[in-house]
Amino acid sequence: MIDVDKALATVVKTGKVAFGSNVALQNAKTGKAKMIVLAGNCPQDIKEQIEYYGKISKVPIMTYKGASIDLATVCNKLFVISALSVRETGDSEILKVTEENTGGIE
Repeated sequence: MIDVDKALATVVKTGKVAFGSNVALQNAKTGKAKMIVLAGNCPQDIKEQIEYYGKISKVPIMTYKGASIDLATVCNKLFVISALSVRETGDSEILKVTEENTGGIE
């Protein structure tokens, strides 16, 4: 089992990640992201839009177990993060989370 917190911290350090729900929505529409991570307390309307476009463009969507402040702590950022888009994984194995655990992933 892969530790999601550790995988997220690694992808932020070594990969290419974009923060923000607007960027995540744009990446879900275009299919440019390899994965999108949503905070547990992401606003419902934004969450539904990202999930909808993510299904259409076949981008895996993962809902993080914690709130946006917890996601920011894992990513070592000083601002809250409601959504982040993974463009390149770097040294992280975050994409294996989607293969192993389909319960929390839409």
